[in-house]
Amino acid sequence: MWLHSIREGWPDMIEVYTTPSCISCRKAKKWLDDHGIQYVEKNIMIKGITKADIKFILENTENGFEDIISKRSKAFKDYNLEPDEMTINQLLEFIIEHPSVLRRPIIVDRKGRLQVGYNEEDIRTFLPRNLRGSSYCEQECEGCNCNYLLALDRALKDNFIERTQ
Repeated sequence: MWLHSIREGWPDMIEVYTTPSCISCRKAKKWLDDHGIQYVEKNIMIKGITKADIKFILENTENGFEDIISKRSKAFKDYNLEPDEMTINQLLEFIIEHPSVLRRPIIVDRKGRLQVGYNEEDIRTFLPRNLRGSSYCEQECEGCNCNYLLALDRALKDNFIERTQ
């Protein structure tokens, strides 16, 4: 799914930084698609990545570059570089020239939520708050309470909870 990214105009828009061969990227995109969550895909190997993109991602990290780069990347080894010894500007330029050093996928939104890599539990943070604890309705109806009822029914059938009289 491709949408045009206008960060200021899309406060809830999710950006997913991917590469074509990344299995985790495909899993993340499938999960977002399956849950009806719109996102902008940015293929960093085809379109590249900008300094503004990297800074936007870094604004949402807890540990800066450490959260988003793979220090064991082939590119760092090929150039005999140690990321911890590079300046911020050197790292920014190196990432722009060698986006393969980024861990993938990188999923980020304007609310400050960030996920690096694919984790089926952690990605739920991108669900609207009212849906995070529920399973989706199998009938895909709108505005119903059947998510809760289906989950309750399954729990009763599987004896996870007891019926009360």
